[in-house]
Amino acid sequence: MHGRYTTLTENLHFDRRELLRAAGAGAALLGGRLVLGVPTAAGQQAPEVSTNIDEFLKVPRGPHALPGPFPGRVVKVVNLRALRGDTVDARVVREMVEQGIARLTGKNLRASFALLFSRDDVIGLKVNPVGAPLISTRPEVAEAVIAWLVDNKVPRSRIVIWDRFEEMLPAAGFTPQRFPGVRIVGMQRMAEEGQSFRDASGEHISAGNFDREAVYLARGVVGKGVRGYRDDEFYLNQHVFAGEASYFGRLVTRELTKIVNLAAYKNTGNGISMATKNIGYAAICNTGRLHQPLFFRVCTEVLAAPWIRDKLVLNITDGLRGQYDGGPDKNEQFVYANNALYFATDPFALDMVCHRELVAVRKARGVTVNEHPRFVEYLHYAERLGLGAVGPGRLHLVEVRA
Repeated sequence: MHGRYTTLTENLHFDRRELLRAAGAGAALLGGRLVLGVPTAAGQQAPEVSTNIDEFLKVPRGPHALPGPFPGRVVKVVNLRALRGDTVDARVVREMVEQGIARLTGKNLRASFALLFSRDDVIGLKVNPVGAPLISTRPEVAEAVIAWLVDNKVPRSRIVIWDRFEEMLPAAGFTPQRFPGVRIVGMQRMAEEGQSFRDASGEHISAGNFDREAVYLARGVVGKGVRGYRDDEFYLNQHVFAGEASYFGRLVTRELTKIVNLAAYKNTGNGISMATKNIGYAAICNTGRLHQPLFFRVCTEVLAAPWIRDKLVLNITDGLRGQYDGGPDKNEQFVYANNALYFATDPFALDMVCHRELVAVRKARGVTVNEHPRFVEYLHYAERLGLGAVGPGRLHLVEVRA
């Protein structure tokens, strides 16, 4: 068990309908500080949880800050030749990536690159290996993005494929053999059963991979007695630290200058596990404690941090396959061929489009859907913070079919 990633579904054994209230019903932004009252099963407010979102908001925004140059704009590229059974056509995928980038920016590929990157950038491709090989980010999508970067004279040595968990990357196809010259980095390692995860000083073997000066704080919420974990030592093995702080990976804070977010297309309950969650729950450690009291809010607040907000310049959701139920880990019963890729500089607009689309798929396939506004409130929260554009008249979907 120690070596296996525990998914959100496995972690939680409570009613997701009680996770979030809509705006004004228990959540407030006080002086830039989020105070969130989480409803209990009895309908009463649990003790308020405050975070250090105010510290993130005080930092001046950089020139590439979210939502980027195209707030609210999402491009969906569909090509029925992309996926045939279990076989992905890499050539078709590259065409789709090139079409999507050009339609998003309105420029050719060289000018699009110059809009978002420079040749001196260290560019991190955040993939999602959970559910491999059925419903994870496909290597062919990463290869197409890397080809575009290399064509624009970015050395392969300045490109990093990364995720939080090292052991999951090879199973999803992200290996040095397939991506020669590209760094492949997992910020965290977990010990196998029967092996110690502590070094000689007693610290977690991955502690040094996290930046103690880059903190997402949830006051009063610690990694002790977290539901779904057999004991505190098992929690610590998976999450590195167990206090009130979640630290950002040093890769994100100290090395990468730009981030490309390559999410997978799948649900988590009545919500989605796509662009914002691919970053929100992977750029930091000590996340298991956050699911119940904050859940989707993490996906907004972590992206508000300057180490993400000012570096995340492009989001591509891999919808070659979709999963409409049983997520975020793979469940073959609910997987279908979708043959689409989605593009945006604004990850919150991208998630709003994909959320609405997946709700329609769930209904069409006979899944009972809870459409309470709380399942998209984190996206509206991002809009209030100036991180995205998701409201009426601000969200624009462009669909391209080959």
